[in-house]
Amino acid sequence: MSKVEAIEEQIENLSADELAAFRRWYAAFDAETWDRQLEADVKAGKLDAFAEKALRAHTAGQSKPL
Repeated sequence: MSKVEAIEEQIENLSADELAAFRRWYAAFDAETWDRQLEADVKAGKLDAFAEKALRAHTAGQSKPL
């Protein structure tokens, strides 16, 4: 059995309260992981081309206020 399968089995056996607590924990964990990856991508310049494209479009009048 893989680690993921073992975790799935454990999750399936949680009580409703335990599952709710797990969901809260996982949501926070996932958000932190996402934030760290985004920050790393920004520092590495991986999003620069997207930013430049958006700024060019805005300068060309291709954007509108929200």
